[in-house]
Formats: sequence, C-alpha cells, structure tokens
Amino acid sequence: MAENDQSAPFEILMPKAWSAPVIFNSPHSGRLYDPAFLDQSRLSLFQLRRSEDSYVDELFLGCLDEGAPMLRVHTPRSFVDLNREPFELDPRMFFGPLPGYVNTTSPRVAGGLGTIPRIVAEGSEIYRGRLHFTEVQARVEGVYFPYHRALAALVQQTLKRSDSMLLIDCHSMPSSAISHLAPAEGGALDVVLGDRFGASCSEELTVFVEEILQGHGLRTVRNKPYAGGFITKTHGAPHAGQHALQIELNRALYLDETTLEKSEDFEGLRRTLGQFLRQLVPAIEGLLALPRLAAE
Repeated sequence: MAENDQSAPFEILMPKAWSAPVIFNSPHSGRLYDPAFLDQSRLSLFQLRRSEDSYVDELFLGCLDEGAPMLRVHTPRSFVDLNREPFELDPRMFFGPLPGYVNTTSPRVAGGLGTIPRIVAEGSEIYRGRLHFTEVQARVEGVYFPYHRALAALVQQTLKRSDSMLLIDCHSMPSSAISHLAPAEGGALDVVLGDRFGASCSEELTVFVEEILQGHGLRTVRNKPYAGGFITKTHGAPHAGQHALQIELNRALYLDETTLEKSEDFEGLRRTLGQFLRQLVPAIEGLLALPRLAAE
C-alpha cells in the first residue's frame, strides 16, 4: 500500500525524520464510504457518519512535525470496527450459523457494536437485511487483518529503534457520553485517558500526558467511561516496554455534533494539541528510559 493514498483502507503517514519512539493511531476517523455498503444500509450517509471519530486524525497530525508517524484509517467504523477482536459478531445479523470461533457473547456484541456493527452510535440499525458470513470474511481479510499487520509492524519497527515505545490511540466521544461526569467545579470534561487501569501504560506516562493536557486547560479523567479497547489491550505491555494509551476527546470541543461540521473552535483545539505534542513527543524517549519504567 502506498503512503498518503486516501483511496486505500488506511495509510501510514511518516514524518520527514522519524526520531521519536511514539506512534499515533486513528482507527475510527475513516470517512471513505463504499457505494455498495451504502446500498446495503437502511441509513443515510449522514446517519452512518455519527459513528465516526470525525476529524480526529487532523487534530493530531502535528505529530508528524515532532518526528512521530501516524497510522490513520479511511474505512469507516460502521463498515468494520478495527478496535475489536477479528470476529466479534451478532448472530442475528447473519444467514445461517456462524463458525465456532466467532465471539457472539461479548458486551460489545450485545450492544450492537461488534467487528461488523449492527447499529450506529445513536442506536439505529444499519442494515436492510441479513448478511452472509462471506461478507465478514471479505472485510476482515481486506481491511482488518492488513491494518493490524501494519500497526504491529510499526510497533516492531519502533522497538528496533528504541527499547521502549508509546502508542497513542486517538479517538473522540459524544458529549452526552460524559455529561454525567461533570467536574465538581462545573463545566464539562474534555478528555478521557484510557490505560486499562494501568495494564496498558505505566502510571508515570499516563500522569505525564494528563498533566500536560491539564496545563492547557483541558479537564481530564482516567478510564471512565472508556478504559481502552482491543488496540490498547493488544499493544500495551508496560513490563515489556510497550505502552499504549487511549485518548478520547469530547466532540463538543471542536465539532457541531448536530451537523458533524467542524466548529469555530476546531482550529483552536488543533493548535492546543500541537502545543501538547511539542511538549509530549520530545520528552517520551527520556521518560521511557527511566529506571522505574524499565523495571516494570
């Protein structure tokens, strides 16, 4: 796959000089909708887009200026969700029985948000009718496995360059998902950091990221309601020098959640995140080298 090819399912954006042991990943900001998929759906393109982490890739693109690559996906989450196991499927969506290796009982499947989602984020059913399992196989073989191979290869390349690394998994969340977690001083939360309660990223790194964000006036919370998904679980192994941290941005910070258009605050948040990246990325190598991290 060629880099910077926006017609491909995903692309790897490389900095001019790859100098940092950090990878940025945007698995849910894809907005390239195949006409055949649109024909299968009972929903409009606009309704399908409600599952996107709209424009999150653009918000974090400043990582390239700091010497860190980004893997970003163009295939939409409503078509195939890359932050799931390869076969988390709802049997009600398909003709006939599913193979025995399919996970049909996960909480994500129960919620309609498996590898092939049954619903969009607001709960509307996606498909007009049932699907054949061959459809799943085509999506998994054509998008899911190639993407995960590319991410794993980036991780291994980084570890060859440095003994330790950090993967930052970039996402966004509807403001309604965190409205019940409003800070005591009023206002709304801005960022949820997910480190799987310390299982995917060291406490020191999570605190460092959190303090930088807070220094820019962003209100943060850890691991609720999002502690991290399949990607952070797969690539987060702090004891082996692999750290993975999920960042969820409140969409109300930069998006009109009704129209899905960038709000007037988009550029301001992108500048803020650019400053955040300038503080974070150059410091990561030193933080990873700390004896207390290496000893975990």
